[in-house]
Amino acid sequence: MNKNDLSESDICDKYIRPAMERAGWHGLDQIFREFPLRAGRVVVRGNKSHRDASTVLRADYALFHKPNIPLAVVEAKDNNHAVGAGMQQALRYAELLDVPFVFSSNGDGFVFRDATLSTGVLEQTLTLDQFPSPAELWARYCAWKGWSPEVQRVAAFDYSPSKTPRYYQLNAINRTVEAIASGQNRALLVMATGTGKTYTAFQIIWRLWKSGAKKRILFLADRNILIDQTMVNDFRPFKGAMAKLSPNAKGVERINAQGQIEVDDVDLAVDKTTKQVNKSYEIYLSLYQAVSGTEEEQNIYKQFSPDFFDLIVVDECHRGSANEDSAWRDILTYFASATHVGLTATPKETKDTSNTFYFGEPIYTYSLKQGIEDGFLAPYKVIRVDLDKDTFGWRPTAGMTDNKGQLIEDRVYTGRDMNRKLVLEPRDAVVAERITAYLKATDRMAKTIVFCEDIDHAARMRQALANANADLCATQPNYVVQITGDNPEGKRELDNFIDPEKPYPVIATTSKLMSTGVDAQTCKLIVLDQNIKSMTLFKQIIGRGTRLREDLGKSWFTILDFKRATELFADKDFDGEPVQIYEPKGDDPIAPPDDPLEVPLPGGGFPPVDGGPVLGDPLDPLGPFTGGGEPPIKYVLGNQVTVSVARERVQYLNAQGKLITESLRDYTRINLQKQYDSLDKFLQAWSDADRKAALLEELEKHGVLVDALAEEVAATGLTGLDPFDLLLHVAWNMPALTRRERARRVKKRNVFTQYGPVARKVLEALLDKYADEGIAAMESDEVLRVQPLNALGSPVELVKSFGGRAQYLAALQALERELYTASP
Repeated sequence: MNKNDLSESDICDKYIRPAMERAGWHGLDQIFREFPLRAGRVVVRGNKSHRDASTVLRADYALFHKPNIPLAVVEAKDNNHAVGAGMQQALRYAELLDVPFVFSSNGDGFVFRDATLSTGVLEQTLTLDQFPSPAELWARYCAWKGWSPEVQRVAAFDYSPSKTPRYYQLNAINRTVEAIASGQNRALLVMATGTGKTYTAFQIIWRLWKSGAKKRILFLADRNILIDQTMVNDFRPFKGAMAKLSPNAKGVERINAQGQIEVDDVDLAVDKTTKQVNKSYEIYLSLYQAVSGTEEEQNIYKQFSPDFFDLIVVDECHRGSANEDSAWRDILTYFASATHVGLTATPKETKDTSNTFYFGEPIYTYSLKQGIEDGFLAPYKVIRVDLDKDTFGWRPTAGMTDNKGQLIEDRVYTGRDMNRKLVLEPRDAVVAERITAYLKATDRMAKTIVFCEDIDHAARMRQALANANADLCATQPNYVVQITGDNPEGKRELDNFIDPEKPYPVIATTSKLMSTGVDAQTCKLIVLDQNIKSMTLFKQIIGRGTRLREDLGKSWFTILDFKRATELFADKDFDGEPVQIYEPKGDDPIAPPDDPLEVPLPGGGFPPVDGGPVLGDPLDPLGPFTGGGEPPIKYVLGNQVTVSVARERVQYLNAQGKLITESLRDYTRINLQKQYDSLDKFLQAWSDADRKAALLEELEKHGVLVDALAEEVAATGLTGLDPFDLLLHVAWNMPALTRRERARRVKKRNVFTQYGPVARKVLEALLDKYADEGIAAMESDEVLRVQPLNALGSPVELVKSFGGRAQYLAALQALERELYTASP
């Protein structure tokens, strides 16, 4: 066979792989064919989603020094392409995989790009027999990095075989291990929630520990659940060398299938009677509050010598370690000789607190936006609901008192006051009704987190939601639960809420407890009824929904926003825009005590969050309550006030991921008229399209959101429109025909008399299918297998009634011409 006739796959098998193997590359652990990089972005259309195949990325070959230490990528083309035709594509893969060596080949030879410039030449052409050996590329790589033999040994030490890292995890792990092996003593990793920070930390610790570079390690977090999840999941391979460091620690509690509390067996490092630490372990995990305190005897960490630990990893380091006077910093200062690594999804950078000031610039950053683009994180929609009293304000009448008889201060109360200064009980009922309406319209068993202003608000919302869902809660009392720091019964349900195999609880009301570190993999709805001005807190809350679990039916999630918190999307520091923002009109369908963040202080208020002042959000314009003296007055009103949904509008994202600020109709008209500068050109393009569904898919890629546009136009009373009529009406103000009208006109013209009786019945059934479901259903390859057509005969029999497949397709095109003809 002529080389030009070979496929790309044949070229790989017959020429490229043999050339690499002759150079000494081994197939089992060094040559990886079709190496996965990007999984493909999840595209959401209406209530359905799919992977965009055009965004899936795989390198034809990735070459590794040893497993998980990548060196090069190779891009192959068939022999009808030039030898360097794949270079630009390969460069993109090399950037993602963070490697300096790139090869392009068509089977005749290679174009080799060496970014290390080890020979002084960036790109050169090689014959098939000149492919460099693994030892040669590794030597160039190490020289380029400037590594000593000891750094080489540690930086290239084997990974744990627990599972294969994704490309960005490889980069984060390798860069951190390399930096520490080279003598860097502080490092910061920024990785979006849901991208595997804990697994990344595990691999970093594993390689440094196993190589002997770091012998004793302390892992710090600020939530018990973070420690517990870490010990029994990602860190499980450390069992035997790992212990939980806390004077009051128990094993890891979980609820079994019978509703009983069970305790997983984990090693505990502190004797409960003597409070003495067992120093024989090598890896310790601790809640930082558990080892430090105001009293000297509480500072358990001081039982260790200052040079005991070689490595300290601080999870969610935005929480407190950025503050110079924080407890975390006390621990880090005490163990100053150790290497300190910070992990966060949201680095804290203000004039008072800074992660980068302490840890330095991030070694690696992987953002929410990149995670969604790569297809590793779930995209999301936003539904905004503005309530009248929040939006337009409410002022009491003269002398008006609340439920407790307190005289209400005379001023205008707005959204920022709700549930902080003013409680409107009917407002709770409206919010609960809208949440319930959305779940009824989508999935009543969809895991939901409702973020409330404070614990009192979370308790009221639990009651309001229970009443709104009385039909379920009467028999399933845990359908709605309050999970806050003061509520031990609710906190015991947290494990059940985050367990994908447990159906209940479905709805959790909280304030701060679940804003970070809660791995709620199947959470499909996040409700915001909390004043949020902190970008750090906002990103953490959004992160509760970003896990992808397609195997369990979760490929995207929804944010239901009652506080316009999602306006933070416009902030320059936000890096992951929603796929849609929808604001329904009127009655439109709306489709532990050891936790420092939720335990009220003696004087009222809450401990610092994100290193800020007391009461949760340090940036709230109302100003923080410091917890001293009398708590602020909170007025509570019942049925004296009514609350309803106020103004609403619809916003979407365009094809470039930017928010459309004008109406969708205006945007569509402008966009469509740019693509087709006259009505005639659009009509010609429609007529020329063999499959109208294919043209609609192409238009969608250019930002024409047909389904969303149909929903908006339907609100004006125009329903059942063909996409053809919808676009003509919106872009060129043409009168719109419904699908049923178009189908009726075709039947009235009786244009299929040349076909036999069975073929005519098929065409009539296709017209009915079009009238009911649209052009895409009529054009589907499966249409002959479904009702009503399958009642007429098998697909083979139906095609034969036209004389064969070619004749059937010709008849289908003739039917489409008749559908879109101008004559009545």
